Amino acid sequence: MNTDELEQVLYEAQARVLKIQTKLHRWASDDPHRRFDDLFNLVADPAFLVVAWDRVRGNKGARTAGVDGHTAMSIEGWYGVEEFLGGLRSSLKDRSFCPLPVRERMIPKTGGKLRRLGIPTVADRVVQASLKLVLEPIFEADFYPCSYGFRPNRRAHDAVAEVRYLASRPRCYEWVLEGDIEACFDEIDHTALMGRVRQRVGDKRVLGLVKAFLKAGILKQEQSLEETTAGTPQGGILSPLLANVALSVLDEFIAHKPGGPASDSNERARRLRHGRANFRLVRYADDWCLMIRGTQSDAEAFREEIAEVLATMGLRLSPHKTLVTHIDEGLDFLGWRIQRRKKQGTNRYYVYVHPAKKAVQAATRKVKTLCRQVGLNQSLDDLLRRLNPMLRGWCGYFRPGVSSRVFSWLSHYTWQRVWRWLRRKHRHATIAELRRLYCRGGWWPSSQGREMFNPEKLSTTRYRYRGKVIPSPWPSPDEEPHAA
Repeated sequence: MNTDELEQVLYEAQARVLKIQTKLHRWASDDPHRRFDDLFNLVADPAFLVVAWDRVRGNKGARTAGVDGHTAMSIEGWYGVEEFLGGLRSSLKDRSFCPLPVRERMIPKTGGKLRRLGIPTVADRVVQASLKLVLEPIFEADFYPCSYGFRPNRRAHDAVAEVRYLASRPRCYEWVLEGDIEACFDEIDHTALMGRVRQRVGDKRVLGLVKAFLKAGILKQEQSLEETTAGTPQGGILSPLLANVALSVLDEFIAHKPGGPASDSNERARRLRHGRANFRLVRYADDWCLMIRGTQSDAEAFREEIAEVLATMGLRLSPHKTLVTHIDEGLDFLGWRIQRRKKQGTNRYYVYVHPAKKAVQAATRKVKTLCRQVGLNQSLDDLLRRLNPMLRGWCGYFRPGVSSRVFSWLSHYTWQRVWRWLRRKHRHATIAELRRLYCRGGWWPSSQGREMFNPEKLSTTRYRYRGKVIPSPWPSPDEEPHAA
């Protein structure tokens, strides 16, 4: 099959998948109590498997092998995509498919701790991606607007903008309960999670497939097999969706509580007159903030209630990282520092959002590490080829904020590091010679093919607060394009 035929097959498969997803989402939205019974045939549908393969193949992790040693590229070369997907579909249909254990990798976290990352095999990733294509439209109908993590058309900037919006006048949700869930992906109770999945899914074959992935086990780095009695392996394609299903118990608790987002303006005003608090939840996966318009004691009381709610899913709050802070003191959320301060030259106070100190330190450590990893026997172009994407990505994330000073400082720091690298590379060269060789007579490093990215020249923007007006990826009948 040539490239044009593959593109045509993928295009047709994507159109079919989108059409079916739209129907599933519409049915789930129209009937909140509906249980879907015949979903397994969709998981094994050729169109769903083709789209799932395309997503797995296009992922950066496609270059990483699972316990079977196969990568997406090796499967393309040895088996062929058609034969691979055909065999996978046959094993699903005859019920012989069985997930293999995930390969464990420990990645460093801030503070010196390690986070477990589970790497499934390529075949397991494709089946998980197909499962997600089927289940996501159904559960998206139940998820609340306060949840932003690992959901279509939603991003971290929406969550940060929501916190800033609620903390600003005239909303004035000034007290913040910063929540941190201890080892969230590792401690989710399987029984409680499957109970929530069963509320929407009645197909026993799909339920068995989800449970099989949860119980697949972990092949540890010392080659010993560990059973998984709790949690959903972080790194699997299906894991973020299952984590959102589990954590939606917190969203429901806040949504249905008096003074929460379901309360109208009159009820909220009445509660304030009687000295009772109003509150709103902003959650990005397992990172969340409870914004409270009340007192510090109100925030302290919520901590105990939320701990009891999360305990039903086998989760617990970190006692050292779950903090009650005032917006004037500031909080760190998703890499941003959110704090209310007086605007220079005025008596007015505004909520400012800028890169947190930990995020800036992580960026400078990355720059320093890259300048050490690239050997002196390599060219400046090799260094810039690794440095520029990192700087562009970091600055792109922090661009919608008050980040100009941080960008200027990062630009100066990077310039110093690259110049030190050039001085070490040419120990006997003068400054004038280095400027002629690497700066085109100026001071800014550049190679023959590229120039070092300058964060200082990147202008900052204001992220548009979208609130609840976030478009769904599955259009309603009125939004569907009409045939020509």
